[in-house]
Amino acid sequence: MRGTGKPDVPLGTDYDQAIVRWEEIHNHQPRIAGTLEEAFARWEQEVLPGYKNKGTRDGYVRHLRKIRPAFGMSTWDAISVSHLKGYLKARSAKTQANREMSLLSIVWNWARLEGLTDKPWPAAGMERSGWKNKEKARTFEVTDDLFDAVYDEADQVLKDCMDISTATALRITDAHTILMPVNGKLIISASKTGKPAYFEIESSPTLSAILRRRENIKADHDMFLSTSTGRKVTYSMLRARWEEARDSAAKKAEANGNETLAREIRKMFLRDMRKRASNMVETIEEASQLLQHSSIHVTRKHYRTRPEKLRTVR
Repeated sequence: MRGTGKPDVPLGTDYDQAIVRWEEIHNHQPRIAGTLEEAFARWEQEVLPGYKNKGTRDGYVRHLRKIRPAFGMSTWDAISVSHLKGYLKARSAKTQANREMSLLSIVWNWARLEGLTDKPWPAAGMERSGWKNKEKARTFEVTDDLFDAVYDEADQVLKDCMDISTATALRITDAHTILMPVNGKLIISASKTGKPAYFEIESSPTLSAILRRRENIKADHDMFLSTSTGRKVTYSMLRARWEEARDSAAKKAEANGNETLAREIRKMFLRDMRKRASNMVETIEEASQLLQHSSIHVTRKHYRTRPEKLRTVR
């Protein structure tokens, strides 16, 4: 096989490989039919846009950038659990590597449903074997001192966001996009789980105070959280305000000679307000329900740091 005026290009004696090589030369790009790249490309186009949460979409885009070079041009039969384990070992970012394997599993199982492969996920049934990298859950606790230190440096927008998140345990992505109450109810549909629920405003002095302020703002949007001038609050606005308030609080602690408090303040993230909320209720069952978790195990491992109260038996 050759182009006009060019020397012959040997295609080999294997018919299937020759077809692949011919198509690569003819189309000036690798042939993706029958490879994982075929699934990656379709999943990215057909499925990824359907995720409502921008953070989830952006995370999957980052993961795709990592797994595509490693697995994209491989055929389904060429991938075994040892290849997956090898990838996990090779990646320096161990936790992110686990997330990337989770996405690969999602795409793989979607590809089976679409008829792109009939081969099961290589690591199916191996959840308890420890084939993934070990992870240590972050056990950070937002104490009253930490919360108050940043809260005192925050403007009203950030204070309201911190209050909404700690009163409801909403993720920050939900706390700044939740709509105004309807008939006294703050109706939520979590961006990650999609589970519908509501809070009664009158049962919360914190939410009631926010609502009174919000009703006095002339805004061009229906969001519960708003600037004093009626602008919609974006995540980037909250992040900038958080970093400024946290930095100011840490510097104030250092100026007062409290280096330990300053270090802890700098470790705290805005998303930790959800973790604080989980510790403000009495039982882990209540915390799990508030967080809308399907399993208490998730609450215990990743959120709840408050010791459980035990009762003596005699």
